Order: sequence, then structure tokens, then C-alpha cells
Amino acid sequence: MPIFNYSGRNARGEAMQGQIESQNSQAVASWMMSAGITPIAIKPLVEDAGPAWLRQIQEKSLTDVDLLLFTRQMGTMVKAGVAMMQSIAAIQKSTLKPRLVRLLQALRDDLDKGHELSTAMMRHPKFFNEYYVNMVRVGEGTGRLEEIFRRLFVQLEFEKHMKNKIRSALRYPSFVMTAIAIAVGILNLFVIPVFARVYTSFKAELPPLTQVLIGVSNFTVHYWWALVAVVVLSFYAFTSWTGTKDGRYTWDKFKLKFPVVGSIIVKSTIARFALSLAVASKSGVPLMQAFTLVSRVVENAYYEQRILQMRDGVERGESMLRVAQSAGIFTPLELQMIAVGEETGDIDEMLEQVAKMYQEEVEYEVSRLSESLEPILLAGLAVIVMIMLLGIFLPLWDLGQVALHKKG
Repeated sequence: MPIFNYSGRNARGEAMQGQIESQNSQAVASWMMSAGITPIAIKPLVEDAGPAWLRQIQEKSLTDVDLLLFTRQMGTMVKAGVAMMQSIAAIQKSTLKPRLVRLLQALRDDLDKGHELSTAMMRHPKFFNEYYVNMVRVGEGTGRLEEIFRRLFVQLEFEKHMKNKIRSALRYPSFVMTAIAIAVGILNLFVIPVFARVYTSFKAELPPLTQVLIGVSNFTVHYWWALVAVVVLSFYAFTSWTGTKDGRYTWDKFKLKFPVVGSIIVKSTIARFALSLAVASKSGVPLMQAFTLVSRVVENAYYEQRILQMRDGVERGESMLRVAQSAGIFTPLELQMIAVGEETGDIDEMLEQVAKMYQEEVEYEVSRLSESLEPILLAGLAVIVMIMLLGIFLPLWDLGQVALHKKG
């Protein structure tokens, strides 16, 4: 269906505008009147000429926030008793993203053909992951869709919060390292060559450190393209390696050992595992299936293998505490909480407590991250600056000393 830009005013005289997918402008006008909006202008969205792939790149991609808002809106609609088709149609009319409009229209088309909502969502795995689809399927089977959407919203909000915390934790060191790399590049390409020409005119023997810096600078100036090629090929090789099963497992395990940041990744991953398993179990997902789904939610191959190992242990009849101990990813405190939950029959509540505890710890560690990394980064920056300054100015110092001796 074509997309229309509309503008109008509501009963209070407030300006209203947006985009909607509809059969024609008359249908848009009818919808606006039914919504209490007086139409002012309705114009079809004119797409730029060009291939479809270029238009898709130019369009805003769907994000976790879009899924979060969709889940909240669906929960509200279902709670209010609105029919599924009408709920999705209402959300579709309120969104401004063409990609989301098309996705929601595809859901409506599948529902119109008699498919269930979970089946329709399964056709869009980039937006609805396997965990989400199976939770919705459980809600359809038990008649508790409202509760499922509410729990999914809590889960998605929690995951978004944890991801934002990790991004904020990595932002500062990434910025500093990028600034250092740019500064070193400028020195090698523009500053050191100037001093090199000056020193050449003196025809004096240069200190070893200065010779090394000039050599590196000359290589950078004449073979910058080779350095760029090495960086590009290294990045391609790294992404190809991490795209393999063994490579992804090795990298995901290795990054858990990073100084300072690794602890944050570990705790946020455990928090996501604990809350995801608690939500799935409370929603009625069978425990074996819940372990399988949660293993794909944590987005870490090392933890995914450990979680599947726990699933296999439970399937053999072992207790939750025993499989948790065998997995080797929990601290004694967490194991004690799991033991208490298993003994009292309220393991879901204990898992939620573990998730909450780790969320608080992640927030605390992120707040202190800059304090922890600042000395390391400053020390590294100081070493680089010292090497650069000594390499550049030592010859000037030596020449000055020679000149003073001659005058004496």
C-alpha cells in the first residue's frame, strides 16, 4: 500500500501530522475524521528515484526501542480488549517509520489469512527473536497474552538498560583511544617529516629513538595505503573469524577477561540470563525449552554453551543447584540463592533477585569505570607523548649542547 503524509488539527486546535499506509487519500481522510482530526493536507509520500536497496539504506532501521514501544502498545491494547487486527492497525497508524509500517502491514496480512500472531511474527526474525515469538505463542496457548506482553516489556526494558550501561562503559575508553590514534597519525604524517627535513640539513648523527620515529614516519607517509589495507584486511579477517562457531566462542570467552570491562560484561550477561529464565518460566514455558531460548538471548557463545550444558543436566534429572555448580559461571552467593529458591520452590523469584543484584552492581561499576580506566589511559598517553617529545627534541638538545661547548 502507498504511504501518505497527513496534517490536520484535533478538537483542541492542536496541529497533528504524521505518516500512514492506506489504500488511498479518501481512506486516510476517513480515518482522520474518525480519530477527531480535521484534515488539512493529505499527500502521497514521494519516494526518491533510485534502486530499492538504496531507499532501504536511507530509511531508518528498526531498533530495540521500536520493539519496546510495540510491546508496550500491544500490552495496553490487549488489556483494553481491543481485537488483534485493530490493535496492530492502530499502532501502524501512529508510527512514522516506513519499515515498521510495512512490517505491521505484513502482520495484518498474515492475521487476515488466518495465521496466529506468533506465526506472523516468526516471519520477521530480525525484529522478533525466537524468545519473543515463543513467549507470544505461550500467551496465545494459555490466553494470557496481556501478561506475556507485560513481562516481555519488563524484559526488553531491562535488556535495553543493560546494553546502554555497557555502551556508556565503553564510550570513554573508545573516545580516548581514538583521539590518541588520530594524534599519533597527525604527528607521523605532518609533524615529524618537518623536523626530519630540518635534522637532515644539520647533517648530524641522530639519536636512535629519533631515527626510529623518522623511519616510522617515512613509512607512514609513503606507504599509508598499505597501513590502511592492513587495517581493513585485519578487520575483515577478525569479523570472518568471529563469524565462525569456534571463533565466536573463543572471542566471547576471551572478552570476559578484559580488565575492568570484562567484569561488567560478565555481570550484565548473568543478569540477562537470570531475568530471561525467570520470565520464561513464570510465563509457562517448559523448563527445557526455556533454557534453549535463554541461551540465544544472552548473545555470548561461551555462556550459551554453559546454559545448554545446564539444560542437559536438568534433562538428566539433576537439580538446578548441581547443574549451576557444574556450569562454572556462578559465584558462591548466586549458588546459595539458587539453592534457597530450589528448596522453597520459588526459583523464579530468586533468579529475579540475582538479576536485580547484578543490575545494581553493573550500574555501580559503570559509574566508577572512568575512575578505574583514567589512570591506565593517562599512563599510556604519557608514555606515547614522552616517546614523541624525546624523539623529536633530543637532537635539538644535543645540537644546543654542542653549540654551547663551541662558544665556551
